[in-house]
Amino acid sequence: MDRMQAVIALQQRLQALGYIAERPLAATLMLMSDLQRPLLLEGEAGVGKTEVAKALAGLHGTDCIRLQCYEGLDVHSAMYEWNYQRQLLAIRLLEHDARTIEAKEEDIFSERYLLKRPLLDCITRERPVVLLIDEIDRADEAFEAYLLELLSDFQLSIPELGTIRARSRPWIVLTSNGTRELSEALRRRCLYHYVEYPSFEKELLIVETRVPEAPPRLARQLVEFVQSLRQTDLQRRPGIAETLDWVAALLRLDIDALNAATPEALLDTLAALLKTRADRAAMTSDVVQRMVAAC
Repeated sequence: MDRMQAVIALQQRLQALGYIAERPLAATLMLMSDLQRPLLLEGEAGVGKTEVAKALAGLHGTDCIRLQCYEGLDVHSAMYEWNYQRQLLAIRLLEHDARTIEAKEEDIFSERYLLKRPLLDCITRERPVVLLIDEIDRADEAFEAYLLELLSDFQLSIPELGTIRARSRPWIVLTSNGTRELSEALRRRCLYHYVEYPSFEKELLIVETRVPEAPPRLARQLVEFVQSLRQTDLQRRPGIAETLDWVAALLRLDIDALNAATPEALLDTLAALLKTRADRAAMTSDVVQRMVAAC
């Protein structure tokens, strides 16, 4: 099988898992495995970056361990903590132990007293897993710098234990919504792919794959509606997840075509599509009717 056929085969396998991947992304995922490099995915919120990691886990039949980043995330929350209660109990039990203090400390600060968080958990598994470091741009630069050892050498350093090398190399996926610029050091260690909002054809295929019970006419109309909606002046453009939620909401109301529904019924379902007060207020009945008529 040549490279192009292999990429097509990978796209088909991903589609069978419910993820629609365009050729550049499928080719990048192949390189990720071939080169054993982390993958950095950038793009606006809602374009399906997180789903790539979940699909990758399904592709390899393994777990997806997720680290959700946020402002103030520290090393201990992401990597490990000591089980202080068990350590205190062990100290009491060791009070009459004849061994040296150094030997007792080595026992207390051993791996059995570690509480593994996502980063340490992923490299101590016997089988490779997918590590999703989600929204890395929300964490600060100090935490980002700490990740460099894991991204380049697949190892982590714990002061009390030394360097812990990966028992099996995880597939590492980092996502960023672009709220701040990431460092060159992090980018150098990763393969890169920018995830765009889907084209009409891709989004329609996503709806048909994920919600096969949706009538074809409804699927085409609502994708056209969402695609048009993204071109308007919204505070937050709806992502793929919102499109799928809207399909589910319309089906729940037994709506099989947008132009067959009452304006009131369509307005009632926009809670699945629009997620800010200003955006919802802008979608009046007249605006919705005009957009439906254009679909």
